[in-house]
Amino acid sequence: MQLPIVYHPNYTVPLPSTHRFPMVKFRMLHDRLLKDGIANPSQFHQPDRAPQHWIESVHDPDYVNAYCNGTLDDKAFRRIGLPWSTELVDRTCIAVGGTILTAKLALQQGLACNTAGGTHHAFPSYGSGFCIFNDLAIAARILQRENLAQKILILDLDVHQGDATAFIFQDDPSVFTFSMHCEVNFPGTKQKSDLDVPLPIGLEDDAYLQTLDRYLPDLLSQVKPDLVLYDAGVDPHQGDRLGKLSLTDSGLFRRDMQVITACLKARYPIACVIGGGYCEDFDALVYRHSLLHRAASEAYEQFQL
Repeated sequence: MQLPIVYHPNYTVPLPSTHRFPMVKFRMLHDRLLKDGIANPSQFHQPDRAPQHWIESVHDPDYVNAYCNGTLDDKAFRRIGLPWSTELVDRTCIAVGGTILTAKLALQQGLACNTAGGTHHAFPSYGSGFCIFNDLAIAARILQRENLAQKILILDLDVHQGDATAFIFQDDPSVFTFSMHCEVNFPGTKQKSDLDVPLPIGLEDDAYLQTLDRYLPDLLSQVKPDLVLYDAGVDPHQGDRLGKLSLTDSGLFRRDMQVITACLKARYPIACVIGGGYCEDFDALVYRHSLLHRAASEAYEQFQL
């Protein structure tokens, strides 16, 4: 058995060359994992496009229809921050399908990684911050509806608070939301997760990892999740232009190993998505994202899953 990795060629679609969202990173990540021998072609699983009724398990049908048809108003499109196209609609729905597939593979094999995902700023009736539909929330709902998991922990270590995910599950005890994020960063208005850990600007590797260790073991033993959905955003990196924290490549790798091994030791299946990361040096950014898959591959062998 090999670590399952989820990827679709349509994870990357055309954007204007001047756009600041690094859309090309998804294809580059797939290629880097193969080039560096972290994965081989047989490990990759290709998701289907999520049907609309899956997306509507979390999002308002009027919003889903308006986005898919390109009829949102200009203000709503500006809040999302991505130019509409039929290719982007397809990509968005495929990415949701990718996180759901990753979650199902994790339940089967203990651990699985997506090469996209983590759109935690998408609220039920609007998108925000490059997030259109909330793949983490939709995956949680679909797994529950299909009786594959009931208690789910969403572990969000992106540098930005998982505000929409927190909002969606604020009155739902079956999904526990944990967000450890930079306190002075987007979004300006924070929501209330089940557990929020705001971090000071400039926090470095050791202090970050010690803070995570203060919460993670108790969190797992108290929640006892059927599945962990892990948002492994790399925007806490010191070189991220939207981050404001100061983790190194080593710190990100150690963080991912810490999370994955804690879950596997306690026998909690974990599905990983790559979350946010913003850097003009695409090679450096893609390497940072690949640290998740490097850590997962090492843990997968260590635990002989």
